Amino acid sequence: MSYLPISFLNKGKHVRIICTARSAQKSDLLPAAQLLESWGLKVSFGTTIGKMEHQFGGTKKERLADLQQAIDDKDVHAIWIARGGYGTVQLIDEVHFSAFAKAEPTTIIGYSDITLLHGKLQSEGFSSIHSFMPLELKNKPNTSIESLRKALFGEQLTVTIPNTFALKNQELKAPIVGGNLSILYSLLGSNSFPETKDQVLFIEDIDEYVYHLERIMYSLKRAGKLKSLKALLVGGMTDMNDHETPFGKNAVEIIQSLTADYDYPVIFNFPAGHIEDHRTIILGKEIHIKITDQQINLTQ
Repeated sequence: MSYLPISFLNKGKHVRIICTARSAQKSDLLPAAQLLESWGLKVSFGTTIGKMEHQFGGTKKERLADLQQAIDDKDVHAIWIARGGYGTVQLIDEVHFSAFAKAEPTTIIGYSDITLLHGKLQSEGFSSIHSFMPLELKNKPNTSIESLRKALFGEQLTVTIPNTFALKNQELKAPIVGGNLSILYSLLGSNSFPETKDQVLFIEDIDEYVYHLERIMYSLKRAGKLKSLKALLVGGMTDMNDHETPFGKNAVEIIQSLTADYDYPVIFNFPAGHIEDHRTIILGKEIHIKITDQQINLTQ
């Protein structure tokens, strides 16, 4: 499957910050706005910023309207979702992406709960940016921030990690899709699950019980989502939980056991997800993976 590329930004382009899930206050988002402005970009805040309906950044109607308006506004070139949590699923079947057929489609930026939007866009042949949220900026090192800047402005993204699991030497290129594993699991059976055949699938997660992680991986395998990959790229599996009586396997062992039937590389410890040094991925864009004895190079 091929994907329409994201529209890279340049100075003077406009980024809108909005809520599709949990609430966020403008005062907490000012450092992110200042960062974007230091890159020469214009910044505005959606009507959901500062609103609160229980945990959410406004009612469902307010969040849907804010997202739709930002997508349809030809003067908004990128949408950076303020915060994850839960709530985007409430909007996904009512938001319209017809404006993405324009010459320069709006770029969606975020991760975690925003996997709902990424999955929907990927299933319809569009690209998007998997990166940290504005609310997380204060905890991000320069390597993470710089990777976002490079992605937005069309510069090459490169990550090198050790070949810890002694994967055989090989080289491959394929589009990358995916996101948060629990959200992907929730998309099974819907029209928002991205195509995985001949793709690199990226997964990450946080705060799951290891038995539930195995359930998720079994579900993806039984649904045929793991069998025809070019590679499986595993990011942070952060703060995994176990019961007082141990399950008997950790996250790495679970993923290894459920992909052992396949001959594609399973690459662990990619720096993306619910981790401090979260590197940006352009979902839908081809990723070049080169595995040597000592290291793995990944380039977009």
